[in-house]
Amino acid sequence: MADATEVIQGILGELRRGTIIIGVLSQLSEPQYGYSLVTVLEEKGMNIDPGTLYPLLRRLEKQMLLESTWDTNETRPRKYYALTAFGREVYEGLCREWNELNASMQKIINQDGG
Repeated sequence: MADATEVIQGILGELRRGTIIIGVLSQLSEPQYGYSLVTVLEEKGMNIDPGTLYPLLRRLEKQMLLESTWDTNETRPRKYYALTAFGREVYEGLCREWNELNASMQKIINQDGG
């Protein structure tokens, strides 16, 4: 039988997957490359594995939320990602929805004494 800590960790993993997208989009109003994005998010309390980040960045680019450019001026070429206008629109919509969801959850939690 699983203990509460294991169950909590599993559920937190599910919740976290949905919030990573908002976290990533929030940091791309200015172009950033993958490793810098990992670092910035970690500094703000959101740990993201590069093995999770890079496929997510590619998926968001395919959805036309991000655009990328290569910088080959440095010793090591870097691919920079930034929000598109459509990405900014989607990000703002997600933030509105997140705030509404958060307010609803606060009411539910406070009502039940959680």
